[in-house]
Amino acid sequence: MSNPLLTAFHTDFESAPFSKIKIEQFTPAIKEAIKVGLSEIDTIINEKETPSFKNTIEAMDNCGSLLGRNTSLLFNLNSAETNDELQQVVQEVAPLLTKFQNDIRLNEDLFKRIRFVYENEDHKKLSVEQVTLLEKEYKGFVRNGALLDEASKNELRNIDAKLAQLSLRFGENILADTQNYQLHIKDEKKLKGLPVSVIEMAKFNAKNKNKKGWVFTLDYPSYVPLITYAEDRNLRKKICLAFSKRGFQKNENNNSKIILEIITQRQKRSILLGYDSHADFVLEERMAKSVKNVNAFLDDLTEKAKPFAKQEWKAMELFAKKKLNLKDLEKWDSAFVSEKLKEAELQLNEQELKPYFELDQVLNGLFEIVKKLYGIEFKENTELDVYHSEVKVFEVYKNDNFYALLYTDFFPRSGKRSGAWMTSYRSQKKDQRPHISIVCNFSRPTVTQPSLLTFQEVTTLFHEFGHALHGILANTNYNGLSGTNVYWDFVELPSQIMENWCYEPEALKLFAKHYQTEELLPQNLVEKIKKAAHFQQGLQTLRQLSFSYLDMSYHNSSASNIKDVKLHEKKQVESLQFTKDIPDSCMSASFSHVFQGGYAAGYYSYKWAEVLDADAFELFIEKGVFDSKTATSFFDNILSKGGTEHPMVLYKKFRGKEPDTSALLRRAGLIKSNE
Repeated sequence: MSNPLLTAFHTDFESAPFSKIKIEQFTPAIKEAIKVGLSEIDTIINEKETPSFKNTIEAMDNCGSLLGRNTSLLFNLNSAETNDELQQVVQEVAPLLTKFQNDIRLNEDLFKRIRFVYENEDHKKLSVEQVTLLEKEYKGFVRNGALLDEASKNELRNIDAKLAQLSLRFGENILADTQNYQLHIKDEKKLKGLPVSVIEMAKFNAKNKNKKGWVFTLDYPSYVPLITYAEDRNLRKKICLAFSKRGFQKNENNNSKIILEIITQRQKRSILLGYDSHADFVLEERMAKSVKNVNAFLDDLTEKAKPFAKQEWKAMELFAKKKLNLKDLEKWDSAFVSEKLKEAELQLNEQELKPYFELDQVLNGLFEIVKKLYGIEFKENTELDVYHSEVKVFEVYKNDNFYALLYTDFFPRSGKRSGAWMTSYRSQKKDQRPHISIVCNFSRPTVTQPSLLTFQEVTTLFHEFGHALHGILANTNYNGLSGTNVYWDFVELPSQIMENWCYEPEALKLFAKHYQTEELLPQNLVEKIKKAAHFQQGLQTLRQLSFSYLDMSYHNSSASNIKDVKLHEKKQVESLQFTKDIPDSCMSASFSHVFQGGYAAGYYSYKWAEVLDADAFELFIEKGVFDSKTATSFFDNILSKGGTEHPMVLYKKFRGKEPDTSALLRRAGLIKSNE
């Protein structure tokens, strides 16, 4: 049987022929693609002409396209539609890919050419984009060991191979613990307080598992409603403890040792490359620039948010005692009490909103919003191949020109990791348009209702769609600078700014319609949503800051002193939390952003980017949320530019000034609008 992964895809838009790809074809295809990639590098090295931008840097940007395509397919499927066989393939090829990267980054002959171009090419004759790519390649090699001696290079190879395997095991362990748990309820009385749609979903889960009654899982659409609405405190406690113990149980999925090994290897790697810590290594290529700046940023927000958080927690305790007969609030009470207090203060029941946010309607409204802003249109294509029957594909056009494919995958299932993310199957570069995907875990349709989103799920969809726009609207010459290939603390700007339209009446009227009556979301509910955006912002901010501090603590110069993950976590976050510690739970053990994803020494970037997006959106508010001139400027200077220039340069081109950190505090209601 011929292997489709070894050739170009002869399909419409060169889209992936998922149904023709077999799992067993990945390993041989990736091995062959590695050979092709190394051969392309050899061609560059053996070039007789004097090294130049064109025959070295540009040629490198075009290398490895076959490998990039195949690995994107593999790792995307491993996140969205995995099984034991696919996970085994990933474990097999991960060290091969790490070796391939090191074979390139540590190739002395290749680096000599890059260094020659970096030191001798007339930068004035290059475009801004070309200068950025040249500097990125040179720094990339140096930061990955090109200047090390041979023994140190070999040590670096071993470290990178270990880290690749460790991060994979970390993620697999969380997925296993998530999928191994189910809360089976037989007594209907225990379901008191839960929305009808959640109960129906639990009944559907039970039926699928050949059980009577109701089954709740640790997938977000199941876990979050139970912890938020169940009046049975014992049920909340059970599922909260199960969720908190993922990766931290006395079983083969325990991540404690893996975390210690990851931070040890990251620290070794950084010292080998001449840095005091992994955080110093990472932040050299971030807008924040240094550990000192990040800590100052976090400390400043903490100082401003903590007084509000204390007041909000006292209000929660008083309300719980008076209205809910709850005295000592535990971790499993927080979401429940918070929701009840919000209902009381704002007369807003989140479930009251759900009928106005039917998934397809929200998605179509989102399409309409970005059409108004950026002139792009979406056309569903039911003929293209997909990896699961629930996945949909849309062709994206701008000014009648094909711009991208967008894949959407919205519901939880076995083999799909939790959370929400944007990714790509094919990146953008000159003469190549991208294939982008957004993957979420939203509430499924039930027997009686379509998929009705919570407002938080609506903002999640807008957030991931913002990331998708960064990929879809990319318009650069080079793959290495396209779309989301930007500084990590800049990458969240396009996603987080999109969330703002969820609160604007002009935007809401395009998608917030009752799924049965088509009645627009009433104005009083619009006002309540806007007020809810300020609800408990002190506590919400403190929660995000605790994650950021924890992340930095695992990657600063003292990280090597950590011996006990649980004890370390407790010390780091206890001053920012109001509930008692749960001894057999450990958030770090499922902190995928940091130990599996790319957020190591970078979790602060969520808050950093919130400053950017709050400041940027103030311009939209000033000019109009659908102002074409402002939207065109955001497209021209941010969305289409990727990483072609330093992010602060791009931001200032859009905004006309550096971001004002007070914008975030103003939006959160933590300072007055004129401060």
